[in-house]
Amino acid sequence: MSHEIEQQLKRAMRGLAQSVVVITTARNGERHAMAATAVCPVSMDPPSMLFCINRSASAHAILSKGAAFCINLLSERHEALARLCSGPTKGEARFGSDAFDMDDEDVPFVLDAQANITCVQDGRMSYGTHDVIIGKVRSVRVADTIEPLLYVNGAYAALAR
Repeated sequence: MSHEIEQQLKRAMRGLAQSVVVITTARNGERHAMAATAVCPVSMDPPSMLFCINRSASAHAILSKGAAFCINLLSERHEALARLCSGPTKGEARFGSDAFDMDDEDVPFVLDAQANITCVQDGRMSYGTHDVIIGKVRSVRVADTIEPLLYVNGAYAALAR
């Protein structure tokens, strides 16, 4: 891809508003959390989700070994958590707050997320610099209020009311 097309694509994607999620995973006691926007449902039969992860991300090593994961849809009040999980802090240091808990299968999740979608891996493919991870949904928890944290034009935002 030419540099010009890459720059134009980045510019175009700034107009694509996305809900912000934190992907959480663990393996052998090692926990990781990373902010992401490249997340979407795949199918309702079977219920499944996918997300994309750069192979240079610190969580990639665990996920490449098949670790289960949770897609935590963040609410407007979670901007600081989104920044923490996308900044220079890595690994266990991202779990320093009381925002997280572990489920019965030892998958970390955000306690007061708008929704938690826990998945077991069911497929993975590489493309360019990223891996596409597909998960079969094993549990879903949804909060009563829908107030998603969005990312658009290089900034966090909330829905207009």
